[in-house]
Amino acid sequence: LMTCRLYPEPPLSSPDPAAGLVEQLRSEDKEMKFNEKRIRFMSDTEKIKQGSEGVLYWMSRDHRVQDNWALIHAHQLALKEKLPLHVSFCLVVPKSELSTLRHYSFMFKGLEEVAKECKNLDIQFHLLHGPAGEVLPGFVSDHSLGAVVTDFSPLREPLQWLEDVKKRLPKDIPLIQVDAHNIVPCWLASPKLEYSARTIRGKITNLLPEFLTDFPLVDKHPYTATRTAKQINWDKTLASLQVDRTVGEPEWAKPGTKAGMAMLESFIDVRLKLFGTQRNDPNAAALSQLSPWIRFGQLSAQRVALEVKRCGKNAGQSVSSFIEELVVRRELTDNFCFYNKKYDSVEGAYDWAQKTLKDHAKDKRPYLYTREQLENAKTHDKLWNAAQYQMVTEGKMHGFMRMYWAKKILEWTSSPEEALSIALYLNDRYELDGQDPNGFVGCMWSICGIHDQGWAERPIFGKIRYMNYKGCTRKFDVAQFERKYCPKKL
Repeated sequence: LMTCRLYPEPPLSSPDPAAGLVEQLRSEDKEMKFNEKRIRFMSDTEKIKQGSEGVLYWMSRDHRVQDNWALIHAHQLALKEKLPLHVSFCLVVPKSELSTLRHYSFMFKGLEEVAKECKNLDIQFHLLHGPAGEVLPGFVSDHSLGAVVTDFSPLREPLQWLEDVKKRLPKDIPLIQVDAHNIVPCWLASPKLEYSARTIRGKITNLLPEFLTDFPLVDKHPYTATRTAKQINWDKTLASLQVDRTVGEPEWAKPGTKAGMAMLESFIDVRLKLFGTQRNDPNAAALSQLSPWIRFGQLSAQRVALEVKRCGKNAGQSVSSFIEELVVRRELTDNFCFYNKKYDSVEGAYDWAQKTLKDHAKDKRPYLYTREQLENAKTHDKLWNAAQYQMVTEGKMHGFMRMYWAKKILEWTSSPEEALSIALYLNDRYELDGQDPNGFVGCMWSICGIHDQGWAERPIFGKIRYMNYKGCTRKFDVAQFERKYCPKKL
């Protein structure tokens, strides 16, 4: 029996099959004022251009209609000015081993859901082909749009896209950024690089009462655009993308906001009560499994926090443990990437960590594996192989195993630089939630001691925290995990 229905069965008379508690809550907050502290102006002008024919939300990181502060702000701006609302997404597929069908299919199917929802709400959704700096300013001029609202990412490519658009956008058009990914906007949570969870926790906790609020509903838009968006053939476009199709779609994760909400519901009803005590056991079904939907912005972390707090009354300590990971630890990763330009390099590590890794760089390694051997799960360690195999086949790896997995790469490769490069390559190529601040910081924590402290010195690791196979056998049934995931052929 479900204990918490996010989407209860609607009455037969209801026109909306997803009309449920969450919709009801949004509707009640329809008139809610938008907290202006969520925005920062990237342009000199802050006033919408008069005589324009619409407002644009340039969707980049957050691929959803509801529970999206950036879209809410664009919607309210358009309502205030009595203008149509447009949403655009700029599609770029880099030539890279990281451009896989696994990622692009998940993203595309989520965007297809967004486009359908926009259509039902009289919002025009445009799929633009090319880098934002090249295609967006022309699109804005061509459609006589009076303001551009966008979401926030701390990573260097999206920051560069933002700079490119800012440079080329007409000077009389405001460019407004809203952090729709974090509960507390990244630049407000802290103005500087934080040392660890300990140093950011209080700052975020103090601001939560102001920012962890319900969301207003994005309702049918009353001002219809005269120029409507082009039809998109989603299947044809996905089939035409130059991506690596050998990394396929895993069955367990269905893309899109609806599927993300269903996964959230199952977490609250089934797994949340185990989270507090069993989250470090890879054999236990105790994790939320929500990271792919949060990573692609198909699900709002703020919505997750609200529902877990609202429905998790019977889950005891699990709620606070989960909120710590979802909010404090996750928002710490955005802080790291935003304020540290070398977030994916050994040079981005603390001085003590760089020194200890350098001191031990020439230490003899017990095993040396190539990137290819690691990618194919061909090591002497069955537990490591099982974790790697799970990642390649399912696009996910248990959080505890991710730490062990990355630390062993440091132990079995010729240098910390090579270890970090291989860990990031494998994570970003195979994990559904890869290419994200969480992944960068996870690898940096494991290999470079980010957000951690120095431990007793030992070979290879120096003062970086050490993990070994024996330690895992004390924590959980390693043999059970190996039986489940270790490829029989190896």
